[in-house]
Amino acid sequence: MSPTMEFDETDADETDAEAEPEHSHLDDLSDGAGCTEIWEHLSEGREE
Repeated sequence: MSPTMEFDETDADETDAEAEPEHSHLDDLSDGAGCTEIWEHLSEGREE
């Protein structure tokens, strides 16, 4: 017999929010953009 784990919905909400990486800086890129397009996009917004 396998042990059962109790699951609390509030724990799941906090974990999901923390586990989701931030992707808003890539919103302007089209689906299927390659490494070069991503690099150029990120370089444009970089302050030197």
